[in-house]
Amino acid sequence: MSLPSNPELSPEPANQAPVETLAAPSAVSSAQDALVKPHVSSHKGLLLLLGVLGGVALVAVMMLWQKVAGMQELLARQSAQAQTQSLEASAMAKQAVLLAQETAARVAVLDARLSEVALQRSQLDELMQSMSRSRDENLVVDIEAAIRLAQQQAQLTGSVEPLLAALKSADQRIVRAAQPRLALLQRAIARDIDRVKTSAVSDTPILLIKLDELVHLADEIQPANAVVSVPQSGKNLVPPPKASLSWWQASFDLVVREARNLVRVSRIESPEAALLSPEQTFFLRENFKLKLLNARLGLLARQIESARSDLTDAEAMLKKYFQANARKTQATATLLQQVQVQMRTLQIPRVDETLAMLATAASGR
Repeated sequence: MSLPSNPELSPEPANQAPVETLAAPSAVSSAQDALVKPHVSSHKGLLLLLGVLGGVALVAVMMLWQKVAGMQELLARQSAQAQTQSLEASAMAKQAVLLAQETAARVAVLDARLSEVALQRSQLDELMQSMSRSRDENLVVDIEAAIRLAQQQAQLTGSVEPLLAALKSADQRIVRAAQPRLALLQRAIARDIDRVKTSAVSDTPILLIKLDELVHLADEIQPANAVVSVPQSGKNLVPPPKASLSWWQASFDLVVREARNLVRVSRIESPEAALLSPEQTFFLRENFKLKLLNARLGLLARQIESARSDLTDAEAMLKKYFQANARKTQATATLLQQVQVQMRTLQIPRVDETLAMLATAASGR
């Protein structure tokens, strides 16, 4: 772009200035047009691009708006459906609760009726069983009652004879019945009979007799502090002739004999026995008898442990307060030990095998 020249500074002549001044504006305008056209074209392209982007953005916004509107509509529809389903579910839950309560009431009534029916059925079964009980079942029931009664009698009397008699009678009744299903019961009865026969059981009457004998011996045994009389082995023999003694020698012999009788030396194991007075000796004998009588009562009442305890106490009293070397005391101790040994075999054998087979036969298995 050229600027207008200054006429004062130009070396050229003045007549040429108008020509140059007329030619300069046209050149300037052409140069300006050449510069403006590219700028205008670039602005148009930018505006066109912005317009296209704006249109695309507008279209995208409209599409997103439509999608959001569709989602809102879908959410509203689903919310309405969920609310409707919730109302329906609450109504169904209420109906279910009412139905459950009604069902529980019906079940309670049915349970009560079922229990009544079960009770009536059990009573009816018992009645029918009692009415339709066969001869074999009656036989089994009678045998069981007889054996149980015999076992009680054996325990009361201390003898196995009632039990043996009941078992033999039951065996004979089963043989007469001739029922194959009672064969196992017959075998069990035979085994119990053999066991009862082989069991060593003391006879209670014999024990009672021995206890009575001990009570009688209690009056004859001597306490440990009693004066032991010197046996006169040759008192029945004719004494040898003695030479005549003077009166003072006879008096001296008499004093010596009396002095020997005043002093007694003996061995006493228990110091309590040496301090007994005659009155205490009497009560000692009575207490010894009471122990024996209590053992006798315990034996009659089938209180075996109590009877054993009383016999043990009586044996301790015998060893502590009575003369151990005396013949009566030794006989009493021996008899007391025999009673204690025989009392250990007073346990009556049980017939559990026969009773188990009777229960099995009564149940019909």
